[in-house]
Amino acid sequence: PELERALGRALRCCTAASVVTDGAAADERSLYIMRVVQIAVMCVLALTVVFGIFFLGCNLLIKSEGMINFLVKDRRPSKEVEAVVVGPY
Repeated sequence: PELERALGRALRCCTAASVVTDGAAADERSLYIMRVVQIAVMCVLALTVVFGIFFLGCNLLIKSEGMINFLVKDRRPSKEVEAVVVGPY
């Protein structure tokens, strides 16, 4: 009987119905406000992650463009080589 009573109290403690009916702990309005705050925080976190990924991608794109331009400049023949090639003709 003691174990059953303790188990019953534990189950009643953790159900949503006991939270709604317990006027001292929280009423429906405070539950609604808590839910709205949770949704707002999740939206802010989601936007932070999305913009973080976006700006990280843009930064990597800009760096890769710079590296490509650096490689393209290195692959161009110098003016001295052109002068030597053009000279004998």
